[in-house]
Amino acid sequence: MFSSLKTQTYHDPASRGPGSHTIRTIAWNPTGHLIATGSADRTLRIWNPEKPQVKNSTELRGHTGAIERVAWNPVKEAELASVSSDGTCKFWDVRSKTCVETVQLGGEGLTISWSADGSAVLVGRKDDTLIPISLPTYTASSPLPQATQTNQTLFAPSTPPNTILLTTGTGSVVIATYPTLSPLHTLYAHTSSCSTLALSPSGRYLATGGSDALITLWDTTDWVCRRTLGAMVGSVRSVGFSWDGGYVVGGSDEGNGLEIAHVETGEYVCKLETSAPATCVAWHPTRYWLAYSGDAMGLKIVGAAGGTL
Repeated sequence: MFSSLKTQTYHDPASRGPGSHTIRTIAWNPTGHLIATGSADRTLRIWNPEKPQVKNSTELRGHTGAIERVAWNPVKEAELASVSSDGTCKFWDVRSKTCVETVQLGGEGLTISWSADGSAVLVGRKDDTLIPISLPTYTASSPLPQATQTNQTLFAPSTPPNTILLTTGTGSVVIATYPTLSPLHTLYAHTSSCSTLALSPSGRYLATGGSDALITLWDTTDWVCRRTLGAMVGSVRSVGFSWDGGYVVGGSDEGNGLEIAHVETGEYVCKLETSAPATCVAWHPTRYWLAYSGDAMGLKIVGAAGGTL
């Protein structure tokens, strides 16, 4: 059903040769009017999905290392946070194109998640240390070293934020209190490292992806695994739900194509062919548009060039 959608390419001429401009992270802002990309060559760019020419985009300059992860404030459509291997987390006002705050991490940044009410950010370093940041003061709390490899974090949609989900190198997902990170429950999701996770818009399902090439779907009402999706070729690097929670897709650094599955049945409904492995995937917040990275030409958005379901 998604195969009728047409794909738009967003080429960044800042690319400095093969591989240097690899997009590490993509994220839609809460309204879906903007999408951010962060690359290995330090390029942090904000695109208007309706205008694919780079002249209509905004480059945010300031990082001196690779952009590892970006995240938008869920309640402020123009505030973006970026985490870099340069050891900083920067907060940006994309309207004025300015960095409003820089938080020193004390080590290379790797992951970031933002609470649903916009009051808290949790940054992860490459040495498996987590750093809570409180807003609007941008105050960093004491670093919290983790005993196991911690790949990604995700706030539960509670207000104020009191629960955080952590993916681990052992394949489990730890559900913990926030900000103390006291374990509440453990999901044994994968046989090897669990690298990514996402909650459906309603909060009913949790999707996790691992290096065992599986996506698992968990019912958050009882934390039971309802479905396991096995069409991925390599490690699952990203995972996401469609705006209505009806479909799920994963990104991988192997294979060509994006396999879209129906959440309630686990049935694969469409394979979108890609010219290269699509590592990062991100659904539009209100449309069946699907952004992905991995193509040598840059960001691509399925649906942005037209077509109907």
